[in-house]
Amino acid sequence: MQLVVDVGNTETVVGVVEDVSELRGHWRISTKVPRTSDEYGYLLRGLLREAGFGRETLTRAVVGSVVPAATEVLRPTLDGLVHGPVFVVDPGVSLPVRLDVDEPRTVGADRIVNTLAARELFHRDTVVVDLGTATTYDCITAEGVFEGGVIAPGVSAGLEWLAGRTAKLPAVEFAPPSRVVGKRTEACIQSGIFYGVVDALDGMVERIRREWGRADALVVATGGYAPLVGPHCRTVERVEPWLTLYGLALAGRHLAGEGR
Repeated sequence: MQLVVDVGNTETVVGVVEDVSELRGHWRISTKVPRTSDEYGYLLRGLLREAGFGRETLTRAVVGSVVPAATEVLRPTLDGLVHGPVFVVDPGVSLPVRLDVDEPRTVGADRIVNTLAARELFHRDTVVVDLGTATTYDCITAEGVFEGGVIAPGVSAGLEWLAGRTAKLPAVEFAPPSRVVGKRTEACIQSGIFYGVVDALDGMVERIRREWGRADALVVATGGYAPLVGPHCRTVERVEPWLTLYGLALAGRHLAGEGR
C-alpha cells in the first residue's frame, strides 16, 4: 500500500491506496495552518494509527504539491511514516506522460498525475475538471499527452466574494437548491452560486471540445466538490473524486520501476 499526499493551496488530501485504484483510507487537513515537521508527524501518525495503518504496511510515499514550502516540511515527516522511499512528483520526474505546453516546468503536480491517471484508467481523450481551490480543465489525449487547459476561480470563490464584499448578504452553504428561483435572500444566493458554477462548467467544456476538435472527449469531474457539482452538469460523464490520489499511486509505481 502507498501513502499518497496531494498538497493543495487550501487543503492537503492524504490517502492510502492499494493496487493503484483501491482507496483504503483518506483524510483532509488544512494546508493554510502552518505546521512544523514534528506537528505533521504527530497528526499523520495519529490518523494512520486510528485507521490501522502502521509503518510496516506502507511501502512508499508519493507527494504531489502546489505549495513548495509545505512540501519541504512534509518530506522528512513522510520518511518516518513509510518503510520505503518518498517520491515527490514535479515536471522533472520520469513518467509516461508528455507536457505539450509552452512552459512545462510550470505545470502543477496535480495536473501531471491527473494526466497519468486519465491515460491509464480511461484510454481515451479526456477533459479532467478538477473542482478545488481553483477549477482546472485539463485536455489529455488517450496517449497521455497534456495539451493545456484552463484555470478558473474555484467553487468557493463566489461565496467568499459575496460574503466579504457585501454588507447585507449572508454567507450560505454551497449546495444544490430546491429550485432555481429563490423566495428568500439565502435561497437566491445559493441558487446563483451553485448553478453559476454548473453552467460555467458546461459552457467551458463545450468551448474546449469545440476548439480542441474532440467532440466526443470523455469529461471527468474530480476534486472535493465533484460529487456535489458533477451530477448536475450535462457534460460530465464520470465523477471520480479521488482521481489525483490514484494518479499519485500510479506515479509511485512507475517511479519505483514497477510499471503497471
